[in-house]
Amino acid sequence: MKKILLSLVSIGLLFGCKTEKDNSNEKSEGLPKAETEAVKNSEEDWIYLLDGKNADGWRAYNGEAGLPEGWVVENESLKALGKGGDIGGDIIYGKEKYGEFELYLEWKIAPEGNSGIFYHVVEGEQYEAPYFNAPEYQVIDQLGFPRRLEELNSLGADYGMYAPDYKEEDIKKAGEWNTTRIIFTNDKVSYWLNGQKTVEFVPWSDDWEKRKSEGKWKEFPDYGKAREGFIGLQDHGSEVWYRNIKIKKL
Repeated sequence: MKKILLSLVSIGLLFGCKTEKDNSNEKSEGLPKAETEAVKNSEEDWIYLLDGKNADGWRAYNGEAGLPEGWVVENESLKALGKGGDIGGDIIYGKEKYGEFELYLEWKIAPEGNSGIFYHVVEGEQYEAPYFNAPEYQVIDQLGFPRRLEELNSLGADYGMYAPDYKEEDIKKAGEWNTTRIIFTNDKVSYWLNGQKTVEFVPWSDDWEKRKSEGKWKEFPDYGKAREGFIGLQDHGSEVWYRNIKIKKL
């Protein structure tokens, strides 16, 4: 009888383990390849920067605690009201700095809108805005923007440095939700839009240094130098919504 009971327990454990594994596989079924990485990792690995109820941890760049007047929490999203510009209006998550990371968020933008996602943001009186030193993932109404967009200024670009590469069907109209993923390591950086890779580059490489010295950032000596910093969001004078913001240290 004792042997029979042991056998039954072993069989139960075997089927229990198989069921758990099968459920895990079901979670990633039907997702684009770029999205399955989030499924493979435990939810506990992610740090949520926005819980959808309040903006705890978010504040004005170079500012005090609390959201500036140009930002509100609306329908579980951080919403920019479009009161910012080239200088002023941007916010950062000021609780922690991040070096190597994977950042995921969802966003939508108003027609003709322009915004951006910053990382490795450094504060200081010498910096009037995050873009003085921080790389930017370009967020913009690619289909409806009123002026011609250069490749380095297009949706999903490493703004002013690396042009995006994607199919036209990956671009959604203004007002529709998009997913963005930024994966930053000291060896390689990749940007993703709606499950498709838009940009890949090696930070601080000879190619990176050449692009910086000859392009838009040649007059910004501290651009991209920091190896860690804050996450930031841009208010560039148009309404934009960000939600489900989470980050994972690598």
